[in-house]
Amino acid sequence: MRGAGPRAAVSALILAPVLTMGASAQAAPDPACLGEDGATIEEARVTEAVPQEILDRSGLTPETESFIRELCAALDLEAAGAVVERHGDALWRTAVDRVQEAGYAEGDLSAGDDRPLYWARLTMTSALNRWEPGFELDAGDRAALVADLERRSRGHHDADFPEVSETAAEPGRASEVSRVIVTGFDPFGLDDDIRQANPSGAAALALDGAILETGEGVAVVEAVLFPVRWRDFTDGMVEHALLPYYIGDRPVDAVITLSQGGADWFDLEAHNGAWRGGFPDNETAEALETIPVPDGVPTLTPQPQWSDSSLDRPAIVAQTRGAPFPVFDNTMVVEIPEGESEAVLSPDGPTPGSTARAGSGGDYLSNEIAYRNTLLRDATGRDIPAGHVHTPFLALGPGDAITDPQFEENRAALIGQIEDIIAAAVRA
Repeated sequence: MRGAGPRAAVSALILAPVLTMGASAQAAPDPACLGEDGATIEEARVTEAVPQEILDRSGLTPETESFIRELCAALDLEAAGAVVERHGDALWRTAVDRVQEAGYAEGDLSAGDDRPLYWARLTMTSALNRWEPGFELDAGDRAALVADLERRSRGHHDADFPEVSETAAEPGRASEVSRVIVTGFDPFGLDDDIRQANPSGAAALALDGAILETGEGVAVVEAVLFPVRWRDFTDGMVEHALLPYYIGDRPVDAVITLSQGGADWFDLEAHNGAWRGGFPDNETAEALETIPVPDGVPTLTPQPQWSDSSLDRPAIVAQTRGAPFPVFDNTMVVEIPEGESEAVLSPDGPTPGSTARAGSGGDYLSNEIAYRNTLLRDATGRDIPAGHVHTPFLALGPGDAITDPQFEENRAALIGQIEDIIAAAVRA
């Protein structure tokens, strides 16, 4: 339920029925208004058996079919924009409500799964990219429709903090209310295992609208999601989504970014580097360069090589010790020391004047969102907790099954511990 703590919902995510992937999970024939060409590499995966099974077992197939029907019926650009706005907003709310079990979750796939939103969104953007309307639609207008659907179905238009009274805190405790933005990512690594989920995305869906007890009051959380695509970051999606929460009449009290790591522990990333390492994204695109800062947003000149976390990492580690997964304060970076030409591993953070080659969180999009977030904090002069948390890797068992009991249990435990880390970050 929106505004209620997700702990109860998280604890109920476990042990949905496990079925193996069946040959009957096939994409429905496309309506006549959709052409064969135009889908991106990422969108093309949605026709495979696993994504179709995830959609069918989550109950979201009717949502995507309704969107396509209304899109095909749109007689002009204004009508198409209204379809995108309505269905983009509805898809986000449906996904949040499904994860938080605020409404009836159709299908037998567990409520806490983040993958149905991902594959439903791609079904819709694929339809937009392949749509052959009965009126002239130029490339710019089509791209604008896709971008609007992306942002709306990721919660970028939804992060309105509910009013919370002082009685939200437990009796006898301080009643301070903190407003916190949390971000997550789409699944990635799909060419290695198309079943892949992302616990950071699942956590964002579970935490959207949550009220967490911090011990000194409450933290009200709003969440947004981001794609695993270099081009969206180049175009300024992160700044477009986060800048409003750093400025204005009532800026937020903390901005915490999440992503999935590759180990079985949490890392609190200390130092964020201004370097893209080039690893392929969900469209198999690569980027090897200094992180480009978009025009028109506050920044620092010259662009810094490093921007650090302002989370009280030692306090968070101390306050979350003994949880299911270890939590570490990670200060390692890869840098080219000033006056040198070779990159070296520096375990205690960057040295003065060095050039970044990997932040504590690496050189992929997790480091990049951390860098962009903390650079916004510095450029706007906000003295608030802002930093990045890498979650443990969420693995599925061998074979074709799209879920299993251990996967469900681990995701529930991860989300519960992320709640504790966020509460500790605000309290520290």
